Amino acid sequence: MHQYSHSSSAASSSPTANLAPAALPRQKVVVLQGDGIGPEVVAATVRVLDAAAAPIDWEVSEAGASLFARGVETGVPQDALDAIESCGVALKGPLETPIGFGNKSANVTLRKLFELYANVRPVRTLPGIKTPFSDRAIDFVVVRENVEDLYAGIEYMQTPNVAQCLKLMSRKGCRKIMRFAMELARAEGRKTLHTATKANIMKMTEGLMKQAMEDLLPAYPDIAGDHLLIDNCAHQMVIAPEQFEVIVTSNMNGDIISDLGAGLVGGLGVAPSANIGAHAAMFEAVHGSAPQIAGKGVANPTALLLSAVMMLRHLGLFDHANRIESAVFVTLAGGQDLTGDLAPKGQGVSTNAYVDRIISNLGNALPGVAPRTYSNITLAAEGDRDLHPAVRELVGLDVYVDYIGDVYELGQRLTAHCADSDWQLKLISSRGTVVYPETNPNTDLVDHWRCRFVARHPAIALDDEAVQKLLSTLHDQVSWMHLEKLYRFDGKDAFSKAQGEG
Repeated sequence: MHQYSHSSSAASSSPTANLAPAALPRQKVVVLQGDGIGPEVVAATVRVLDAAAAPIDWEVSEAGASLFARGVETGVPQDALDAIESCGVALKGPLETPIGFGNKSANVTLRKLFELYANVRPVRTLPGIKTPFSDRAIDFVVVRENVEDLYAGIEYMQTPNVAQCLKLMSRKGCRKIMRFAMELARAEGRKTLHTATKANIMKMTEGLMKQAMEDLLPAYPDIAGDHLLIDNCAHQMVIAPEQFEVIVTSNMNGDIISDLGAGLVGGLGVAPSANIGAHAAMFEAVHGSAPQIAGKGVANPTALLLSAVMMLRHLGLFDHANRIESAVFVTLAGGQDLTGDLAPKGQGVSTNAYVDRIISNLGNALPGVAPRTYSNITLAAEGDRDLHPAVRELVGLDVYVDYIGDVYELGQRLTAHCADSDWQLKLISSRGTVVYPETNPNTDLVDHWRCRFVARHPAIALDDEAVQKLLSTLHDQVSWMHLEKLYRFDGKDAFSKAQGEG
């Protein structure tokens, strides 16, 4: 890693260079150059921030494919991780996760290592960018939970033909992202917030997000909160996107609708993002590494540059951020010296020419387009909000079985072999639908069965010893690969029922 310094003739000769804000204490930012066009868009972004006299000291490190190829498991070298830990801020170019090297995505690894639990994706109509929605005055933010949900990445092939991915959502994680979204709304002067979930189907996991909104809203009387289903949210984003100010949602949902939002205003090439946690923040463009144009000097740095604007606001450098954002808007609106993806066909210019134009516009602003008023987000420690039930009852056991054959025969066999135990077989389901003792002839059956056992009599108190005895009884009869205890907390079932279960 090394200090990044860049001088530009365009910057030094800019007629607006003397309009830079007053000198402020310098702050260190780690730069991960990334793969493909990463080094080019990073260099372009640094040029603009330097020309605007942003008080940043850059430390640049390589990351991504080359590191995976050299055996670095995370795709990011240890000195860069140490530097991020020390200064708490990183600006990142696009990273690849090459096939055949490494383990998880370097992007996901960074989010998890530093618990960057809030992904922030602004969606705003940009001057000069023509889309079917250009006249809709779109200006909202998608706040996506960033470390839980299906992106925990816990998967198994439970049988040779059935895969499982665990969807993990915590009460604490939902409250953290919800409080962040509400504080962001306040910091940006936004008055409405929509929580988008699939809580009608996933009542426990997605339901935690809806519950977090309902629990926290009373502390934010200045914000009007509402819940809507994620599919309706996607529908409404296309029908009437101008109605939204803040949308907060879970990880997978947020990944999808934030890209949808980007499509409304011009695509990923102009879409900024931030990943923020309690101790660190990482700012990145969400587009890919575009290896097909890497090294040709034609990459569009707008997404990373607007991400750097978010970074400056995170650092409290609001004047610098507003000045650079205004210069980008003036450049886009002017329509001159734009990269090929923004300009009319055949009129695109180089990355450097585009950056020169932005730098020349520092200090200029579009008439009637005032920067939004921003303030710092302050988050109080969430504290211990976990529930501690007074009564925890074990009321059943789901045993997942790998079995090829007739389900009626399986059910009869399991019923017979636990006849002398504290357990009885209540049902067998296939992919969530009951197929025994009542058989649905329309259900396609596979080699994966959930066998639900409950106490034979209501008076029987089940415990771990009873679980072990049941599994011992089943050992010679079936091949089981997974089990889930069925609990009741303070008299309320803590598990879902199968389709068709009474």
